[in-house]
Amino acid sequence: MADVSRAILLTPPGAAAIAAVRIAGPRVPTFLAAHFSRAAKVGRCVHGELHDVTRNVLDDPVVTLLDNTTADVNLHGGPWVVASVLELLRREGFEIVEGRDGVLSDVAVDADNALWRDVLTHLPLARTEQALRLLLAQPSAWARGARPDPDDRSLWWLLHPPRVAIVGLPNVGKSTLANQLFAQERSITADMPGTTRDWVGETANIDGLAVELVDTPGVRETADEIERIAIERSGAEVRRADLVVVVLDASQPSSDDARRLSEAYPGAVVVWNKSDVARDDLTSDGIRTVATTGKGVDRLRAEIRRRFGCESFDESRPRWWTREQRERLQEPRDVLVRDQKEHA
Repeated sequence: MADVSRAILLTPPGAAAIAAVRIAGPRVPTFLAAHFSRAAKVGRCVHGELHDVTRNVLDDPVVTLLDNTTADVNLHGGPWVVASVLELLRREGFEIVEGRDGVLSDVAVDADNALWRDVLTHLPLARTEQALRLLLAQPSAWARGARPDPDDRSLWWLLHPPRVAIVGLPNVGKSTLANQLFAQERSITADMPGTTRDWVGETANIDGLAVELVDTPGVRETADEIERIAIERSGAEVRRADLVVVVLDASQPSSDDARRLSEAYPGAVVVWNKSDVARDDLTSDGIRTVATTGKGVDRLRAEIRRRFGCESFDESRPRWWTREQRERLQEPRDVLVRDQKEHA
């Protein structure tokens, strides 16, 4: 279908500094001549204005002509800008090629084999340097002939950020601890119960592992209707979490509420915060932290990475990152080794 012109969003959806749209096909020269204010040149970055059919300026992108029928349009990454340009391309006869869940369509990449295709189509999911390095290292790692461990989900988690929920009783320092993990202040903190009135979720970089960190309101009985609804809603977020961090107050006497909270989340990471003023009889296992100073937070970060198999970023170790790859690992070893050699 050489006469088909396509537009492909090469960068992940959502707000960003830059969004790259590749356009390819016979309509490219006509489109640029009609809508770009300057003449595009092969192998050159040209800055100009991109306007719609009514001459309204949509953006001032940098256009790079790769050949006479292929160009990369580098836009400002606002969702409105991207959507407007894609709609203009659609109206001008371009087929919009969309991926799914942030993964590029196969037609968006040029690859020599299936493994490299999987690498290139999943590049937009690599949110950290470590994720990018491990993903790009996989063709070489697979080519060495070692069989990836089907139970090793580390690269999967690096490309699909797990949800980590922080729960605890009011005023134990959950939000201060969350701010330490974010490495900046994202949650309002104060020395009074109920300060966090709703769950707060955002991506945090845990030393190379991106996680969707969810800070929840303190779990308690309350007459405040807004706070009660917020606590109920946060419960749904916690149930969706891949890992729960239970924060307890090391300075307070043991209570039934704290015991019930710990028992409610078996397998959770237990953190004893305010350990600098811990009670004398505290002997329970768990990570001891002082959220206000950051003491012990490195241990918590390491434990979160360990829970998702990301305590080591050894680039020589082969790993799988798609469900199809994992299913193929169940095939006989001689078939897998033969395919790995073909990937080399």
